Amino acid sequence: MWRILIASKVIIVCAILMENTNHASFIVEQFAQAGYQIDPDALTLLTEQDTTPSLISQILDSLDESTLVVSPAQIDPAINTRITTQPGTEYPRVPRDPDYDDEWTGELDVISDITDQSTCVGEYREFVDFFRNRFSRLGDMLRNRGVGFRPIESLNRRKLGLVEGREEVSVIGMVSDLRTSKNGHRMIEIEDTTGSLRTMVLKNKHDIFEQGQKVMLDEVIGVSGTLSDDGNLLFINSIMWPDMPIRTSSELGERNVSGKAVMISDVHIGSDTFLEDQWLGFIDWLNHGGSVAGNGSVDVKDIRYLVVAGDLVDGVGIYPNQEEELAITDVYEQYKVAADYFNRIPKHIKVIISPGNHDAVRQAEPQPTFPEKIRKMFRPDVVFVGNPAVISMDGVRTLIYHGRSIDDIVANLPGMKYEDPTRPMIEMLKRRHLSPMYGSRVSIAPEREDHLVIDKPPHILHCGHVHTVGYNTYRGVTVINSGTWQSQTEFQRRMNLQPDPGKAAIVDLATLNTNIISFQ
Repeated sequence: MWRILIASKVIIVCAILMENTNHASFIVEQFAQAGYQIDPDALTLLTEQDTTPSLISQILDSLDESTLVVSPAQIDPAINTRITTQPGTEYPRVPRDPDYDDEWTGELDVISDITDQSTCVGEYREFVDFFRNRFSRLGDMLRNRGVGFRPIESLNRRKLGLVEGREEVSVIGMVSDLRTSKNGHRMIEIEDTTGSLRTMVLKNKHDIFEQGQKVMLDEVIGVSGTLSDDGNLLFINSIMWPDMPIRTSSELGERNVSGKAVMISDVHIGSDTFLEDQWLGFIDWLNHGGSVAGNGSVDVKDIRYLVVAGDLVDGVGIYPNQEEELAITDVYEQYKVAADYFNRIPKHIKVIISPGNHDAVRQAEPQPTFPEKIRKMFRPDVVFVGNPAVISMDGVRTLIYHGRSIDDIVANLPGMKYEDPTRPMIEMLKRRHLSPMYGSRVSIAPEREDHLVIDKPPHILHCGHVHTVGYNTYRGVTVINSGTWQSQTEFQRRMNLQPDPGKAAIVDLATLNTNIISFQ
């Protein structure tokens, strides 16, 4: 998939060269000899100028060693002309929610959500933009770690005999292939916009080999190592992921923040295994309080938010022969019943609902929120968001993601189990991406911006999907999987998967201390 980005760059540059062959060829050649690609928009701008060798030298002198592709913004100071790109031509930057950088720290704010922003139709160019955006943003996170990463194309100097010795080099790339050699070594092929590189983790380097086993297809990593004599292979000494900062901000919203949030997911209303008695017990508890099983007392008067991470209903036609396991066979009737339940929740509790793969929205992620026909069944103060979504509850930044990619992580990384859903969620945080693999169990829409990249560290990551409960912390981020309200299904029985239903996670917004309570 990533190779189309390099091919696309060549096609675009060639089209520009046809318009002004001699001038443009000279410019491209000068940048190529210095080890850089040039963005088509930047090339167009330079061909419109009286571009001299001295101007090119001035631009080259201003670039840092981490640059892969020279952008219009990087040549702007040299030509003293402000670049104004046309809509849709600047990559990978796209307009963001204005609250993203200046977040409201009041009661509730939706910071990031794909709803009403989806523009993709599945064209070839959209896939190019999508992967370039992912690579650029995750690459920037790696570069911020202070390592001098180089473009892959610059390593050709060894192939040409211009470099001697075993120098250590560091590069950033998107993983395009994974395999094990006949001698048991881990082979990882990576690519950037300038070329591809074969890398190897030797099996006798036990710590780094264990890290190599955790690399996933399509994720963006940094590697450091030494090149082979012919320059065709990099022997890896270290692997770097974008990862969370060692510590995130300890100041959570306003200093006088108080109250609690309840996290739930996978209600599956409409299924014949929906635990209605336990669910009604939960609704009754939200209204009246009372004793529940848990590891701490909870005063329901302190609860200010209820966050649902997808699969509100069981849906229809989600898997073969599903109708045989449904108590309600019409999806809109399922939502009517769900609305009746949620309309009973006390009005002082703000309800936020995000969809999952069983809900009546598109299957491709990121998923926009529910259609108006469904939303209007619920009381007006219910807040509907897409999947994923970032919300701020009194300044506590919460990333809601249904969690379907947990299936891919469990299937591809050693040691991952559904019984502990927080471990694959921590792997998302390490990779700064909610669904690193493309085209496996998760269908991902090629939006111009990869909405599954975790740009800013959240205070809370809340998922569901796997029907097991767990909470943990990783580098200051509270990680919660809130389970289900559905007993074991026939599919789970065949797969020997045991759900942990009828539970809710209660988070103190002032401290992020988490308490799991049970209604079983």
